[in-house]
Amino acid sequence: MIRIRPMEAADWPAVETVYAQGIEDGEATFEAETPSWEAFDAGRLPGLRLVAVDDGDQVVGWVAASPTSTRPAYRGVVEHSVYIARDARGQGIGRTLLEALIAEAESAGFWTIQSSIFPDNAASLRLHEALGFRIIGTRERIARSAAGPSAGSWRDTILIERRSATVGTD
Repeated sequence: MIRIRPMEAADWPAVETVYAQGIEDGEATFEAETPSWEAFDAGRLPGLRLVAVDDGDQVVGWVAASPTSTRPAYRGVVEHSVYIARDARGQGIGRTLLEALIAEAESAGFWTIQSSIFPDNAASLRLHEALGFRIIGTRERIARSAAGPSAGSWRDTILIERRSATVGTD
């Protein structure tokens, strides 16, 4: 049984391992290496960092959100990332994490959750669409991959967003 709980500093070694797998696979990020805990912690909102743990309390996935801007007009908009351990993919953990993130974000007053996904990451696109995210557009040749099989290649990203049906509707 998978349990979702807030991410703690002590989770970082396991979170970093899952993050590194996503970097190595080359389908999740433009990053070439994982950040330090201090950099990760400074860039993510404390209330919107969650881990999925299995029966043995092993971290098998994580989700975290960052503010998209410091400008007051965008105070209700966050950008998120979700990563699942290689051996735990395809088990619904990503869905469980995203559902929890959506609930936490809306509870905290965020009205838009957005992200960018590589076009060939079909599983992530399907998951997000199933949870109410819509495709806004394609950012063509936005950056070069730094790691994975397509390292050095220009990559497109699909910009997605989910607008809350309850927050920011006034």
